Amino acid sequence: MKVPEELLYTKDHEWARNRDDGSVMVGITDYAQDALGDITYLELPEVGGQVTRGEACGVIESVKTFSDLYAPVSGTVVEVNEALRQQESLINESPYEEGWMFIVRMSDPSELADLLSAQDYQALVAE
Repeated sequence: MKVPEELLYTKDHEWARNRDDGSVMVGITDYAQDALGDITYLELPEVGGQVTRGEACGVIESVKTFSDLYAPVSGTVVEVNEALRQQESLINESPYEEGWMFIVRMSDPSELADLLSAQDYQALVAE
């Protein structure tokens, strides 16, 4: 299981990549995509829509189950990964690079302090 050191994580298995422009790129972790299995359908938040930290903002369906997608931070969705609309399997193949899901312009950057470090996330999934 990969857990990149430079990312932040939620207890719900999303990752957040803090970008220098006040935005955060969001996806699900390697652990989450493995637990879900082959992803067959994805519902992402709309560009221009608001997301709230800790609240569901999308749905991920797989051959095994479905799961809500939660926002790691609050803000405005400024971009979604359009490639996922044609090829959901990118999430399984490359959850931290090509399988990113959306980008949020943060309304409150201090929310990043509530996310888990790579070490804390690894401890969480080891339980």
